[in-house]
Amino acid sequence: MSSSGGASPVSIGVDLGTQSVKVLAVDLDGRVLAEAARPLASTRDGVRHEQDPQEWLAATVAATADAVGRLDAAQRAAIAAVSLCGTSGTVIEVDAAGRPVGPAIMYDDARAAAEAAEVAAADPARWDRLGYRIQPSWGVATIVHAARQGLPAGHRFAHQPDVVAAAMCGGPVATDWSSALKSGYDLLELAWPTDVLSGLGVDPGTLPEVVAPGAPLGAVGADWAERTGIAAGTPVVGGMTDGCASQLGAGAIGEGDWHCVIGTTLVLKGVTATPLKDDGGAVYSHRSPVPGRWLPGGASSVGAGALAALLPGADLAGLTAQAQQLWDKGAAVVPAYPLTGTGERFPFVRPDAQGFALVDGVERELSVLGYGADAYLSVIIGVAALERTCLDVLASAGGSVDGRYSTSGGGTRSDLWNQVRADLLERPVTIPRSAEPAVGAAILAASSIVGAETESDWTALVRRMSGVAAVVEPRPESSERLLQVHGRLADAWRARGWLA
Repeated sequence: MSSSGGASPVSIGVDLGTQSVKVLAVDLDGRVLAEAARPLASTRDGVRHEQDPQEWLAATVAATADAVGRLDAAQRAAIAAVSLCGTSGTVIEVDAAGRPVGPAIMYDDARAAAEAAEVAAADPARWDRLGYRIQPSWGVATIVHAARQGLPAGHRFAHQPDVVAAAMCGGPVATDWSSALKSGYDLLELAWPTDVLSGLGVDPGTLPEVVAPGAPLGAVGADWAERTGIAAGTPVVGGMTDGCASQLGAGAIGEGDWHCVIGTTLVLKGVTATPLKDDGGAVYSHRSPVPGRWLPGGASSVGAGALAALLPGADLAGLTAQAQQLWDKGAAVVPAYPLTGTGERFPFVRPDAQGFALVDGVERELSVLGYGADAYLSVIIGVAALERTCLDVLASAGGSVDGRYSTSGGGTRSDLWNQVRADLLERPVTIPRSAEPAVGAAILAASSIVGAETESDWTALVRRMSGVAAVVEPRPESSERLLQVHGRLADAWRARGWLA
């Protein structure tokens, strides 16, 4: 498929993050033709976390104009669709024109703790059926809290991508069902639980229309076109949360595919034929834009952030090389659960959880690990052991885990860590060319260009636009050693009653 001038169609993906807005121009072969970003600032005060949505708009205009300006004339003319992804659970009040009113209440703002408890108690059977564990930071609690403060006539609630899409299109737009999940949207019935929300003081008229990711929202208006260089009339289509978009960008599209992000924390998301849930509430499922597919997953409190917390200022590259030598020599590893704060979310939900190290079978504080290559090795193996347990929990919940396993995030910069994970998971680990959320947003935009409808349509598109940078194969001789460490940690979690 080509556009005027012979250029391949170009899709624009916009990622509205916490710290920045990033814009990519991507062709249908997944080549990033141009990119640009602009920073964002937050205001935090105790449990409160807000952003100024006007900064979202200004940053998106600037980054989009920058990225589009880097394209040649034929590529600019070939821009055929735009999609946006954003943070999950961020809620903003907008007026009748879709313009933001006041600050955005961010995804981790916990001011609505009391309302969250009320929401959870209002219809526990529904939330259990959906696999939702209502948290103080979820959008539905924020909406109840804000509704009780009173909304002027015509005002309603929106999510982060909706605000920018409305400005882009010159009027209010629908939200996507991925962004709506934490606002309480019922993904099985594809409807707002208006009976529940009305009973909590929320007028159903203040809730946005909901469409599928990739569905039409509107078209770029004249004002936005003049400011960014994207032609007026270019379709704007529904996006997803940033986590789901990242999964799509990594190529996790077929049943049994899983993608793990090793960032500050560990996030694991996959593809199943049915929604998954577990007894502890650690797992919940987004609905895929692919018919008959679901996107379950969970987020741990443990990840690469443990290295910065436990080894501050350390030369991680040097420690990696030293740790590699220790491992190759068969050095013993102190099993560690490297949780540096309090509270775990996945693979078990324990608000009281704290990290520990096992020294001769005795649980000790993490400080016993010290500050060297052996500590580095304990941490990366501990995170890998948690990752293996997360996957085991998902399999026990009924999810297929036999597809392609991919990974991204800062942790993948360590070849040793990648190898340890492949060995402990006992499966090949694929490192995608890019798993940026903006790539996933660009794929959603492209789905409207090619008319993706069926599972095979989506699979072909995602496989075409996502690429593989490397595949790490497991080594059986290393797997045996690592599984022993994993077993000791799992026994300790079970002894504490954290793991079934």
